[in-house]
Amino acid sequence: MPSHDSHACCSSHCATNAQVIAPPLTPPPPLPDGKRMVLRITKLCCPTEANLIRKALADMKEILHMDFDFIRKELVLMHSGVDRMAIIAALRTIDMEPDPGDGTMASEMDQTRPLSLPPAVSRREWWVTAFSGVIACVAEILVWSGVDEMSPWIAGLATLSILTGGVGTLKRGWISLRHLSLNISFLMSLAVLGAMVIGQWPEAAMVIFLFGLAERIEALSMDRARNAVRELMSLAPETVTIQNEAGAWETVNAATVAAGCLARVKPGERIALDGVVTSGSSDVNQAPITGESTPIMKEVGHPLFAGAINGLGVLEYRITADFKHSTLARIIDTVQEAQAKRAPMQRFVDQFAKYYTPIVVGIAGMIAVVPPLVFDEPFVTWFYNALVMLVVACPCALVISTPVTVVSGLAAATRRGILIKGGLYLEQAHALKAIALDKTGTLTHGQLEMTDLVVLGGRNRDQILRLAASLEAHSEHPVAAAITRAWGRERPLLHVRQFEAIVGRGARGTVSGAVHYIGNHRMLEELGLCRPEVEAILLPLERDEKTVVVLASSSEPLAIIAVSDRMRETTPEAIQDLHDLGIALTMLTGDNAATAQAIARHAGINHVRAELLPEEKLLAIEELMERFGTVAMVGDGINDAPALARASIGIAMGSTGTDTALETADVAIMNDDLRRIGEFVRLGRATRRILWENIALAIGIKGFFLMLAGLGLATLWMAVLADMGTSLLVIFNGRRLLKFKTS
Repeated sequence: MPSHDSHACCSSHCATNAQVIAPPLTPPPPLPDGKRMVLRITKLCCPTEANLIRKALADMKEILHMDFDFIRKELVLMHSGVDRMAIIAALRTIDMEPDPGDGTMASEMDQTRPLSLPPAVSRREWWVTAFSGVIACVAEILVWSGVDEMSPWIAGLATLSILTGGVGTLKRGWISLRHLSLNISFLMSLAVLGAMVIGQWPEAAMVIFLFGLAERIEALSMDRARNAVRELMSLAPETVTIQNEAGAWETVNAATVAAGCLARVKPGERIALDGVVTSGSSDVNQAPITGESTPIMKEVGHPLFAGAINGLGVLEYRITADFKHSTLARIIDTVQEAQAKRAPMQRFVDQFAKYYTPIVVGIAGMIAVVPPLVFDEPFVTWFYNALVMLVVACPCALVISTPVTVVSGLAAATRRGILIKGGLYLEQAHALKAIALDKTGTLTHGQLEMTDLVVLGGRNRDQILRLAASLEAHSEHPVAAAITRAWGRERPLLHVRQFEAIVGRGARGTVSGAVHYIGNHRMLEELGLCRPEVEAILLPLERDEKTVVVLASSSEPLAIIAVSDRMRETTPEAIQDLHDLGIALTMLTGDNAATAQAIARHAGINHVRAELLPEEKLLAIEELMERFGTVAMVGDGINDAPALARASIGIAMGSTGTDTALETADVAIMNDDLRRIGEFVRLGRATRRILWENIALAIGIKGFFLMLAGLGLATLWMAVLADMGTSLLVIFNGRRLLKFKTS
């Protein structure tokens, strides 16, 4: 592609590129010496299962180290000779049997191994969940219409719903009880069984359905992470053309090439491995790696990044890093590592159940046994009191309060064009103290547009623009595309003969028998046409960080055209809104410092970090997290993926964002309106407040009736009233979010 960078901008980019070499990542701490075993477990989704696996394998002294990859759903073991079948047998007891065919895998295969996992939730599982929910709703509607809640019809419908949608939860609850790991599955099992004991069949069915639905949604979020890694891996071509020992060029597998080899990349090809240019010059679109809005001119001595796209020139380069250590490979690594660091911790309810459930069960058991044995009280009376206490203690209201509130908040967000990939991120929004924003495609439109057309010599504006568009129609350069769009792709163009791209300068072609040029400042100087009156127009445009090209004949300049990536119209208002919310803002961009400062100044952002590679953005996010705690990253490109994954909350532009950014992020702004970020923060704060209100209501009311049950003053109907009343109360309180006002 021909280059249209202005002379001043081109020089600054070259100087920057000559210095910006990706620093090596800090190596992880060494693992214990031993054999390595990788087992793929499709049911491995979060730390809850990881803790269960740790307990199941705790007695095997041969296991030196355990690690969990939630993206690949893999258990990685370092061991001194453990029996693989013994491990599988132990995992089978907790319903975590590995996929058949998995075994010991060499560590060097990890980088290139494809993620060939089936979808986290199959179509059949969605249908089963939907069927369970429909049956549960039918049972509820029948009770509301007057059917006896304890009738065989209601009990049968609820049982059918529980058997279709809740067997897995009940099974996991039983496994957790056997292994003394009373997690949320046990809590849910206790809630369902408690509701069934007192005949609240519809409630039992609805609770198990809501929990199952929440589990399905969480599983999908990990699927998205896997898709993001797949897309990143696809950026790197599988082959590379290198010079062999005989001096001939041959195409080989990129994964087999070592650093130091001489490689060649043709026009339009992706660069397979990192390197330094040894011969040739060409524009290189390295937006996937650095986020720069325009292709960068690469000449001898300049670095090349794996995954970038070569322009119209042929480049020869010396490979500086093999496949596993390329810039793109490091992006893949950091995305996976950041996702692992960000794996959700056990929910509050899980922690609460760890203490609450055993205590309540123990107290209920004492109430049933101690008075008859010690005080010779009637067994039936105290067993009834114990049952009342268990019913009162049934955590249905506590368990329902969270999903009802969160689902209401998610629905309110969706209506505003904010797609949130899980309740966790909505809950975390209240704690946001700082937000980092990418520039290109986030604060700006991400597409160059013609901003200035200065016609010289009193010529006709339309004729000049048509001439420029006719020349640029032969180029795929982003600047050329902006000029072509300004003329209109459907409008007629002039016939251009003998078109020739001039690498690093622009292009020329013959129109109506006369040679015309269109290119950058450097080309104008080389043609000897850079006159003072032209400089007077060029320099102010270049100072505004616009890319400037000149249309000229062989004897004189005809027009000056400037293009730039315009800031979104809503950006200043959105930035001011976030300032009003007390949130610190920082721009993180791969673009050059001058352009970044100009955009930040107009947007109202005080802190700017420019010319960053993806892993440098990641380090910047970690620094912000150390300083502020909860931090969000807003971006749209593949180069933003590691930072999006590492941030407390990753926010992507839903319309212009790349698939990798969208899949890695936790929140997507579907209409690309940055003002929605402020709404997201306000909604998160409201959600957090209502969540705590519901938890306080559930625990407070339950605590009061538990005290009455312990004193023998509560009856079964009071238990039913306490349970159902609290559940209804938290449901109605949570649904207030559906009418939430952001201002």
